[in-house]
Amino acid sequence: MQDDLGTMLDVPSRVRRVVSIVPSLTEAIATTHASLLVGATDWCTHPADLDVTRVRGTKNPDVDLIRELAPDIVIANEEENRAADLDALRGAGLVVWVTAPTTVEQSLNSLQRLLGAVVGEVPEWLTQAREVWRTPYAGPRRRALIPIWRRPWMALGRDTFAGDLLQRIGVDNVLAESPERYPRIELAGVPEYDLVVLPDEPYAFSPEDGPEAFDRPACNVSGRHLTWYGPSLVQARALLTEQLA
Repeated sequence: MQDDLGTMLDVPSRVRRVVSIVPSLTEAIATTHASLLVGATDWCTHPADLDVTRVRGTKNPDVDLIRELAPDIVIANEEENRAADLDALRGAGLVVWVTAPTTVEQSLNSLQRLLGAVVGEVPEWLTQAREVWRTPYAGPRRRALIPIWRRPWMALGRDTFAGDLLQRIGVDNVLAESPERYPRIELAGVPEYDLVVLPDEPYAFSPEDGPEAFDRPACNVSGRHLTWYGPSLVQARALLTEQLA
């Protein structure tokens, strides 16, 4: 089997033990077949009742502890996890499946391949997510600045999953042509925009922290629904449309 990077992987015909070091993929596995999941990061907050061994964070997973959990497969993401940690996991003799979607369509296909390999089925929530995102947006469009960090200011740039998701609901990223995916920015130098989209992760923007820095309308939105690809995609379109209204 091949992961998103085209790496050939020797995945057991029946997977019994999974460690996920990506919060959205932890939710995908737990929602589909919770008993398979034996380890997840401290940042894996969904589902709320998740009861598995914690293996530290996405950027500093405990390789020795993961090896002790004896997973059949470790699920990772090219952007969220460091290459050095993934190499260390492979060096420990573990099968590491790496995802790398940058669009909604790619994420749905990636999830279908991954869940087919791990669980052996396409869950109903994934079918629902495809149906939710099947209809093209046909309304008015707005140009947005989408910060992801403060001090220093950073924002969504080119080729991001969140940027693709937003354009599918009528919000175009003004930095979509940036040479960087997550550029540092000077607010005074940003191209003209209609609104600011402020997710609550990775930086915890809130009504009290973020909107005051801009002279354009600012909308606080769910970072999980903007940046996670998994079961949250079923609700993301309706929820974000409402939050951005």
